[in-house]
Amino acid sequence: MYKVNEIFYSLQGEGYWTGTPMVFLRLSGCNLKCPFCDTAHDSGTSMSARDIVDEIRKADEGSSRRVCITGGEPLLQLDRALVKAIGDNGYRIHLETNGTRPLPCDIDWVTVSPKKGARVVIYPDDINEVKIIFEGDDSPLLLQWEDEGLKYIQPCDTGDPVKNKENTALAVEYVKRHPGWRLSLQTHKLIDIR
Repeated sequence: MYKVNEIFYSLQGEGYWTGTPMVFLRLSGCNLKCPFCDTAHDSGTSMSARDIVDEIRKADEGSSRRVCITGGEPLLQLDRALVKAIGDNGYRIHLETNGTRPLPCDIDWVTVSPKKGARVVIYPDDINEVKIIFEGDDSPLLLQWEDEGLKYIQPCDTGDPVKNKENTALAVEYVKRHPGWRLSLQTHKLIDIR
């Protein structure tokens, strides 16, 4: 059984796949509990893999055939059985993780969002994109990922419009000085969708 926070259909709002329709499977729980996270980590419903697949199929209004598994930290629960159940039903699997837990098996697209002070254990060859939540500093975290492929800086949403504007301006300047990085905005929040 898996503890599921929610399953819904929307557009990806961040990173490489921004604007792409997909089903979101948000698993409960997180090992880091970052203060800026917008997910209620502890709430959820206990569901079997079959129940999850049934809900994904119901939610997939446009037959996107893509599922983004996120959290909290989905790798606290995601295992081979659930990946297989979703994949066997014809879905491409996207994963958003902090990278502190190993992958259970092949995932179609892996986004790692490393956090300060947390060790990433996923092999670089298994990572498709890196997303750093930018809080306005040239931290060692950015330098650590400088040589990777697709790299995104996402301004941290602090809930304070003044601070958010400042974070965004600093992120834009960082990307202009470091052209190997790309800017990622949380477009789902900008256009007010889930």
